[in-house]
Amino acid sequence: MKTATIPSLRVAPELRAAAESVLQEGESLSSFVEHSIRLSIERRRTQSEFIARGLASRDDAKRSDEYFSSDGIHTELDRMLTTAEKQAKAG
Repeated sequence: MKTATIPSLRVAPELRAAAESVLQEGESLSSFVEHSIRLSIERRRTQSEFIARGLASRDDAKRSDEYFSSDGIHTELDRMLTTAEKQAKAG
C-alpha cells in the first residue's frame, strides 16, 4: 500500500518523450519512475557499501602492513579462472 508521494518534477518535454518511448506494454510513466528511483537507491547503497569495504580493506592493509601487487592479483585470478574453466569442461 502506497502511503507517500514523490514530489512533482518538471522536466524538458524531450526527457518525458524519451521516458515514454521506452515504456513496456502496460507500464505507466509513474511505475517507470518508481522503478527507476528504486534502482537508483539500490545502486547508491551498493556503491556506498563497496566504498566502505574498500576503505576498511585499506585500513587493514595499513595495520598489517601486508600489501599485494596488482600483477600478483591478476596472476592469481587468471589461475582461478583457468581452473574453473577446466572444471566446467570436465563436469
